Amino acid sequence: MKNVTTLVLGGGQGTRLYPLTKYRSKPAVPLAAKYRLIDIPLSNCINSGMNRIYVLTQFMSVSLHRHIRQTYRFDAFSGGFVELLAAQQTMDAGIDWYEGTADAVRKNMKYFDQPGIDYVVILSGDQLYRMDYREMIKTHQDTNADVTIAALPVSRQDAGSLGVMRIDDDGRVAGFLEKPQTDEEIDIVRTDPAWIDAQGIESKGRECLASMGIYVFNREFLVDVLTKTAYQDFGKEVFPAAFRTRRVQAHLYDDYWEDIGTIKAFYDATLSLASSDAPFDFYSPEAPIYSRARFLPPTIVDGASISGSTIADGCKIGKGAVVENSVIGLRCNIGENVTIRNSIIMGADFFDTESLRNGQPAVGIGNGSVIEGAILDKNCRVGQNVRIINEAAVENSEDAEDCVVRDHIPIVLKEAVLADGWTL
Repeated sequence: MKNVTTLVLGGGQGTRLYPLTKYRSKPAVPLAAKYRLIDIPLSNCINSGMNRIYVLTQFMSVSLHRHIRQTYRFDAFSGGFVELLAAQQTMDAGIDWYEGTADAVRKNMKYFDQPGIDYVVILSGDQLYRMDYREMIKTHQDTNADVTIAALPVSRQDAGSLGVMRIDDDGRVAGFLEKPQTDEEIDIVRTDPAWIDAQGIESKGRECLASMGIYVFNREFLVDVLTKTAYQDFGKEVFPAAFRTRRVQAHLYDDYWEDIGTIKAFYDATLSLASSDAPFDFYSPEAPIYSRARFLPPTIVDGASISGSTIADGCKIGKGAVVENSVIGLRCNIGENVTIRNSIIMGADFFDTESLRNGQPAVGIGNGSVIEGAILDKNCRVGQNVRIINEAAVENSEDAEDCVVRDHIPIVLKEAVLADGWTL
């Protein structure tokens, strides 16, 4: 894999994940108690033998940079690296920010347009899945493709929120339709389930192939198209033009894959990982998901009731506490008789002390508080007898400094302070 360079796209402002992206870029959003979203594509790269990786971002990249610097270090003999490429003013690109996926890659072309690089793999920074990219590169090589797109079989019902590809009998992509909404539109890009079955994947009634936003390019083709055109987006501009003149191949994938681009998707995916039959396992002997090694003490549980939940390291959970179907992040301090149901508590970046409180509640959740169906960002100070439940069924609330509601989910902002007795 020494002839492969990988680019992980960090996305734009992350407005659909706001307020989790108020103080951080999308790839830096915490995931599953102890990880961050960026750990998924980077771990897949390492497990695929690809260790020359650039992460492209332009918004709130400080915490992402710190996480990458503290986590992903390769030995001096491998030549591996993970570098953050934040949007910057240069003599060539001017002062423009990234205007789309293709534009972001164009502005960083010098990092992969080099001798010895034959393939460029482009990934998204906000998806949850496990993939060996070597299999996709093999498909790319075996079919003599100019670009290969990872394709996920989906049902008609799910096709309406994804980009769907039309392919021929050889697996070559012949067309693309973004978020088809009607049966007539879906019929245009429909794939015969029998063809999917013939590729060794059970169709199970699925008759559409959705783009996963994972691409393998021949370097020469990628440089050529970015140099000779002003295309800003791969899905909307580069691929529709390439279908007519180049070989664009589909690589079929059939396993867990989730695009975590919205608050609702983030909430549902994270809670699903806490169940005993979770659809995605973070540990695999052949392909583990890596993250920062923090060397925290074990979690202490004193007379609490915990079921269907994931608890990270360094937590303290007090007597009488009830934790059900929830995810509890690092260094979380949960008081006595606290109830947490169907919620995501991201924990803290530090262990709180009396000297740090300055008269405020301790970092964590105070005695007697009740939290249901909510997300608490990092370093929140929740007092005693606080009640965070969307009992009024609010869909979206106005922005506030402490708590907002998005997609019916209450979200306590990072470092917010909720005084004793606070109620949503």
